[in-house]
Amino acid sequence: MTGATEITTGHGVTRAGGGTGGGAGGATGLALDLGTARTRLLLSGSPVIRERPSAVGAPAAPRHWPVRHGMVSDMPGCARLIRAALREAAGQEPLERVLLGVPVAASRLDRRAAQAAVGSAARCPVTIVEEPLAAAVGCGVDIGDPRPRLLLDAGAGIAEAVVIRGGRIADAGAVQMGTRDRSEDWSEDRADDPAGDPPDGPRFPPYVRERIVAMVADLVARVPARMRGVARGRGLLITGGGARDPELARALCAGLRITVTPAVDPAQATVRGLACLLPAVARRAALIPADEVKDLDDDHQ
Repeated sequence: MTGATEITTGHGVTRAGGGTGGGAGGATGLALDLGTARTRLLLSGSPVIRERPSAVGAPAAPRHWPVRHGMVSDMPGCARLIRAALREAAGQEPLERVLLGVPVAASRLDRRAAQAAVGSAARCPVTIVEEPLAAAVGCGVDIGDPRPRLLLDAGAGIAEAVVIRGGRIADAGAVQMGTRDRSEDWSEDRADDPAGDPPDGPRFPPYVRERIVAMVADLVARVPARMRGVARGRGLLITGGGARDPELARALCAGLRITVTPAVDPAQATVRGLACLLPAVARRAALIPADEVKDLDDDHQ
């Protein structure tokens, strides 16, 4: 995957390196990365990644943030956020399907809330994909490889480490973060930056980095002994805005004694991967009877 080549001011607009493919029969699908601080969208067949703060409210009033720890905490507020984002990205164009990223740690109730909020705004079926898996696809990782691959998806509200093997997430760990767990330069009050992060990238406080390193170390220790050497040898890939924190990569490398690689344009990895998966989801939906399509995402729950 090629990275972003252009970012404009205002609500961010990133041009990805090529189209993302269309849905079944040329219908429009939407990849949606609903983050704690930033929401990113990518229409099928479009090279343009659109992003905006994950906030709603009048310009002169305090903003409200309906997503916490990468999960929907306010369904009506989230629906307002999605409607505003869709007006900017798709205008009046009807959507065939939305592919929505959610944390691995999201409960069934969290997933249903996200599905309902997005579905009410988009007025089309919503299929859920776990964000670290989508981020791996967005970085060009062969998720079908039977060998274990370690990935850390570090966002503004949650950092999740996963073991990907054979097309699925075999094991995972998570560290949830509040606004006090992020340094001032990555606070929600400054999330209007068009890139979503300050120029030097977000920085986690030292104690948060320690929690993340301990969580990843525990995950690695749980990899079966016969596969642990392979997993360590393939290194750790970091996605999400937190991959731009150089101290996090250094702490992980020192604490785990493995190769740590921040992804190219890590904050866009999830939405890129969701867009890559859209055609496959559309093809699967076309082969399933209409009364069964609504439960497409049950495999992920």
